[in-house]
Amino acid sequence: MKGIGTIELEGMEFHAYHGCLASEKAIGNTFLVDFKGEYDMGKAALGDNLEDALDYSRIYDIVSREMAQPSDLLEHVAGRIVRAIEAEIPELCDFSVRVSKKRPPVDGVCAWSRITMYK
Repeated sequence: MKGIGTIELEGMEFHAYHGCLASEKAIGNTFLVDFKGEYDMGKAALGDNLEDALDYSRIYDIVSREMAQPSDLLEHVAGRIVRAIEAEIPELCDFSVRVSKKRPPVDGVCAWSRITMYK
């Protein structure tokens, strides 16, 4: 059995103040963050011990901390999240972070704007 597997945290929801417009900075918006990563979970799969598994609450805490810091660009937010996860959870082999902004300020109907960054 290969030990590499995928862990996902999908639909982490935050009210945050990212955007270039004054209204976005003052009122804020709803943002969703999705995380998908790979790591060696072979030991946890064989032993059923919590200490052998990746504590996904660490990922959530990093995302939450970075979402609390306002940025003009979604790319900047995602980049900070990727760098922080990479530095604080080195056991992850590869991962991606997707940041979505609800109802972005465009001249028309648009449910979400999204960007995805990879380690």
